Amino acid sequence: MKALFIGGTGTISTAISRQLLEQGSELYLLNRGTRNSVLPQGVREIHCDINNEADAAAKLQDLSFDVVADFIAFRAEQLERDFRLFKNKTRQFIFISSASAYQKPLSDPHVTEGTPLSNPFWQYSRDKIAGEEFLMGKYREEAFPVTIIRPSHTYDERAVPLGVHGKNGSWQVVKRILDGKPVIIHGDGTSLWTMTHNSDFARAFIGLMGNIHAIGEAVQITSDELVTWNQVYETIAAAAGKPLKSVHISSSFLAQVGKEYDFLGGLIGDKANSVILDNSKLHRLAPGFAAVIRMDQGIRNTVENILTHPELQKEDPEFDAWCDRVIAAREKAIIEARG
Repeated sequence: MKALFIGGTGTISTAISRQLLEQGSELYLLNRGTRNSVLPQGVREIHCDINNEADAAAKLQDLSFDVVADFIAFRAEQLERDFRLFKNKTRQFIFISSASAYQKPLSDPHVTEGTPLSNPFWQYSRDKIAGEEFLMGKYREEAFPVTIIRPSHTYDERAVPLGVHGKNGSWQVVKRILDGKPVIIHGDGTSLWTMTHNSDFARAFIGLMGNIHAIGEAVQITSDELVTWNQVYETIAAAAGKPLKSVHISSSFLAQVGKEYDFLGGLIGDKANSVILDNSKLHRLAPGFAAVIRMDQGIRNTVENILTHPELQKEDPEFDAWCDRVIAAREKAIIEARG
């Protein structure tokens, strides 16, 4: 298989790239070359800013592919550019959308690819919806061979998956646990969620690459394991060898006081909802696929990796101070309410 990935160095795409090369595929990565250290050996690089369409067209002029996947397209105009670049150069174009695009609030927590797309709380999700609509229009009108992938919460060995974190990622929450400080869990922590390790995601994704039955389809890729947010945070604390001191705060309150972290989108428009993702379509299109890394196993490995790699420990004093203020305000309100 000859494939081109636009981006190719993120949480999802790095795992796919690694597995594709292990299988002997011919893989090209088109990116600006700013994260070469994470690229697996054997990849063929095309150094280019995809947003410079003329330069990209020139460098792609003599190339064609079995599969092109864009991992860094977030808006419809970027996909319009991709359509111009690849409409005659690939047998399959894969767009990575998002499970956050499904309707919020959900009328039914059981989510399939047929669940309506509507998210008034998160611009990110609305942009993904617009991208899907553009591509499916090109599929219907011009037979552009598109496949849409909807991931949910996918993680790797570089960061633990969380519901509430700052702009610098997950380390500050892990550090709070290590330091014996309380950590914020949105809601009462009992809502259902799905965590998917990137290596599991990659195997499912590869099962859809070059798959004639996936053309014109939208497919969600997640683990089938359901966990609560309390279980997620308890697992992180256990992996860190510390007791969890959790503070539950309503998602609506966090959305009001944490606007700089876009909790309106990330929580109300996504993680605060109980979601049960039905992967029947994925199992039909990619027979034999099963996610094999349990949440507790994956998180334990991630925590161990972060603790042994200081370069992954990016501190966030601003978010740390914000947590302290929010928790203190909650405690003060409780005391005052009790009289």
